[in-house]
Amino acid sequence: MNPKIQAIIDHYQFDRIPIEGTFYKSTYVSKKTIGDSPVGTAIIGLYCHKPLSVSCFHRLAHDEVWHFYDGQAFVLHLLHPNGSYQKVIMGKAIFEDQQIQFTIPANVWQAAELLPESEYALYGCTMSPGFTGNCFEAGNREVLIDAYPNQAAIIERLSVQGHETKLPEGFTQ
Repeated sequence: MNPKIQAIIDHYQFDRIPIEGTFYKSTYVSKKTIGDSPVGTAIIGLYCHKPLSVSCFHRLAHDEVWHFYDGQAFVLHLLHPNGSYQKVIMGKAIFEDQQIQFTIPANVWQAAELLPESEYALYGCTMSPGFTGNCFEAGNREVLIDAYPNQAAIIERLSVQGHETKLPEGFTQ
């Protein structure tokens, strides 16, 4: 493993999100709530090739704001309810159409991975209302391929194995 990536993992004491395995660290959970959800939440995440950290297809019940912090570019793959596909490159090359911040609307299937030439990406996600395990649904590979056949290769690469689509009871970030 690259020593810099290991140092980042050690510094933030990353955990893995159940089902998909993304490295993350919760950095903020509002004490105020809206129903059963905190008013807001924030995480820091890490994508890398070794050890592998990607975000498998999932959708959230609320909008999610992504922030690019450090490293090299990564791609957000978005499957919209109307059947369209959108590719968003997150990175610091803002004059080359990379985004340092991007909002994914609620109920859009999303996945993310490093670009092949990238070493790592440090990013953040914020939500309001905040993230809870019950606002998350992992994508079923077969169902997504049926709905988005032109994106089958991406879905094959970035979908969870098995049929587990819900996070463990009580999971919060």
